[in-house]
This record gives sequence, C-alpha cells and structure tokens, in this order.
Amino acid sequence: MLFYFAYFCSMVKQEAIFNIKSNTEFENLALDVFKFQFKNNPVYRSFCDLLYKHPSDIIRIEDIPFLPIQFFKTHHVVSSLLPPKKIFTSSGTTGSITSKHLVTDVKLYERSYLEGFKHFYNAIEDYVVLALLPSYLERDGSSLVYMANDLILKSKQPESGFYLNNIEDLAKTLNSLEARGQKTLLIGVSFALLDVVEKFQFSLKHTIVMETGGMKGRRKEMIRQELHEILKTGFGVTDIHSEYGMTELLSQAYSKGNGVFECPPWMKVLTRDTEDALTLQKANKTGGINIIDLANLNSCAFVATQDLGKVNDNGWFEIIGRFDNSDIRGCNLMAL
Repeated sequence: MLFYFAYFCSMVKQEAIFNIKSNTEFENLALDVFKFQFKNNPVYRSFCDLLYKHPSDIIRIEDIPFLPIQFFKTHHVVSSLLPPKKIFTSSGTTGSITSKHLVTDVKLYERSYLEGFKHFYNAIEDYVVLALLPSYLERDGSSLVYMANDLILKSKQPESGFYLNNIEDLAKTLNSLEARGQKTLLIGVSFALLDVVEKFQFSLKHTIVMETGGMKGRRKEMIRQELHEILKTGFGVTDIHSEYGMTELLSQAYSKGNGVFECPPWMKVLTRDTEDALTLQKANKTGGINIIDLANLNSCAFVATQDLGKVNDNGWFEIIGRFDNSDIRGCNLMAL
C-alpha cells in the first residue's frame, strides 16, 4: 500500500514539475521533492543522516543537502521501488568506474528534454535534426544518444539522422537544407564539428549549430572562446549554441551563445564554496556547481557536480572548468 501511495505522489509531482510558473512554485516543489526523496531514497537518506539534516531542518532550498555526484558511481541512487527501465552510463577510460543513472520512468526523461527544447527553441517538429555524435554512438548507455535519437524521430523529417564518419554526406545535407530555407539543428561533439569545418566551409542562415562539449581524447582541449570562434567562422554563423547535460541528470540547460547557460523552469544551478562543500555562495562568485533538477524525481534531484562555474544575478550560469581528479575538498562524506 505504501508503494502505491509513493507512486501516486510521484505521478502528481511530475505534472507539477513541468508546470512551474514562478520561483516560489519552484522552491515549494523543491522542498516537497526533498521530503519525498528523504523518505524514499535510502542512499540520499543516509547521506542526509550523516549531515544531521532532517526535513524539519529544511525550510528553504539553500538548506537542502546536495549529494556528491560520485555516488552515482558507487551506489544505486533511486527514489522508487520500480525496477529501472533504462540505465544510462557515463563515458570513461578503460578500467575506470562509470556513473550509472537508473531510470525507472523513461517517459519522465523524454518529457523533460522535449519540454526543455520547446521552452528554448519551439517544437522539435519545426527542425531537421542532424546528430554528429561519433564518440557517443561508439558505446552503449549514452543518455545523449537516447535524447538525440528521440528528437530525430519526433522531428518527423526524412533528412533527420545520425552521422558517424560520413561528414561529406553531412555537408551535402546541410547545404541542401540551407538552399530551401529549412530550420535545422546540428548537434555535435566538439571534435567532430571541428572535423567538419576543417574540410568544408558554410554560410548557414537557417541552422542552429550546437556543441555538446568535449574532445573525448580525439583532440587537444581548447578554451570555449577559441573553439566557438573556429566553429562560427567555419559554419558561417553568428553564434554557437551549447547543451549542458550529464548522465546523472534528466534535464539540460542551453546556451544560445557566449557560453552562458539558462535552465528550464524545473532546473536551478547554485554554487558552493570550493573549500567548504556544504556552504553555498552568493551570485557572481566562482565555485562548485550544484544542480537542482526536479526531473530527477526518481533518483536524486540535488546533485553536487565536479564542475566549476559562476551564476549571475538572474540565475544564468557559465562553466569555467572542473575540479581535478581528487575528491571535492571540504567534504569527507563521499562514501557510505
């Protein structure tokens, strides 16, 4: 009986998540989700217990404990008794431990990225979707590939599809779509987009070029400004868009240029002190990135990442770098 009650509560919260209209609604729902996950997520509950944090102590979102992202590598982080329908895994070097996101409700993930894309770019049916994601296609369990594949299908455009190494075909398709003024989304990993502009030159007026980050060991890493300048020149566009997501999240933030990201209404980014992982900072200070992703209803909605960044006064954020290979400083509660 308790299981069905928890399941019912989860379904009610899903509707509320994607209908948030104000910051007050977000904060109230975040506090509600915290209580739900404190009760139904054993890993998160143990973490909160070690911090002596109880729902009675949590009166604002700044009081909520953020689970270090490493827990997704070592534990099953779930807030549901339902078996996982999909397990998304992060990329990693041979022998390294990868993150695993056990998704008990794939429809929730699908709704999150579809609603998120619509929030920033309108309906996916308006676009031809060209996905240049070779490093992700070469392994199983990528949440990005799952999203891109579904966007391709939902676009209902015959030209939509994946590209691996056939960049000549991609170039022909881009030019053909451009000639007829078709709105197009080209989403690709950074090194693959660079491969394209090294061989071809474009002047795209109807295409969004969106990089998902990462050289994945294929090229030397470069700063964002340098990467975007090369891509803008090569594709003939005024701005390079970016997608910010990760295996451990079911939502994405987007940048329409200059590397400044905006969250959908059910997602929020905060920063923590780099020397004290339990202390949040005010806006405009560089710190560790903490994320509230309410779409993570059935796992953990409160995640302390290993990214470094800065949040401005209106809640938009930029990524500056990452912590090094050592654990997050100032928090010794990395393993239960």
